Amino acid sequence: MQLSIILVSPARAENIGAAARAMKTMGFTDLRIVASDAHLQPAARWVAHGAGDILDNTSHFDTLAEALKDVNFTVATTARSRARFHYYATPVQLLPLLEEKAQWAGRSALVFGREDSGLTNEELALADILTGIPMKGDYPSLNLGQAVMVYCYQLSALMISASSEQEPADGAQLYALRDRVSRLLARLSVSDDQKMVDWLQQRLGLLEQRDTAMLHRLLHDIEKNITE
Repeated sequence: MQLSIILVSPARAENIGAAARAMKTMGFTDLRIVASDAHLQPAARWVAHGAGDILDNTSHFDTLAEALKDVNFTVATTARSRARFHYYATPVQLLPLLEEKAQWAGRSALVFGREDSGLTNEELALADILTGIPMKGDYPSLNLGQAVMVYCYQLSALMISASSEQEPADGAQLYALRDRVSRLLARLSVSDDQKMVDWLQQRLGLLEQRDTAMLHRLLHDIEKNITE
């Protein structure tokens, strides 16, 4: 599977180096950075410790939307208490979900937010599903490097099976479904129901390929009858 790790506006070079080292250790290679040049600082390479090739091949983008242009399925990390969305997958739950998506959704991405404020609601809205790390202690959060390591470790099985995967059938199928649903809600004059829109967008990301194809057929029939 092709899985990109995206860091949005990371401030500390050490965190980027730690993320690169975690990726290298667990078999991930594609690091993308949004709106930051901290990975160019010497401290990033020092902490990366052998993962300099990850830093050398890092892609830079001005916005998260640009970083996701070739991505078919997006997972965004967030603290549950900060998001307006309500559907989450733990790192453990992500593995079977991404294994299924690998068969048809092409490139996926795992997005991490800013060290101090995470991702904005606008950035979270670009994701197909959200994920968070359950924590039992009173300490508020893991740092960026630690969080990347948790996910890379949990998802490393994706890299083991990557070489035996077939070419995805239609990587744009989920994107097209989201667009189709949005247009239908607008035609029905219910797109201003933000709670329902958020619920739909989150649930669509959990669908498997067969369910996605069947929903496309249902929406086609609905659109046809509305037109008639």
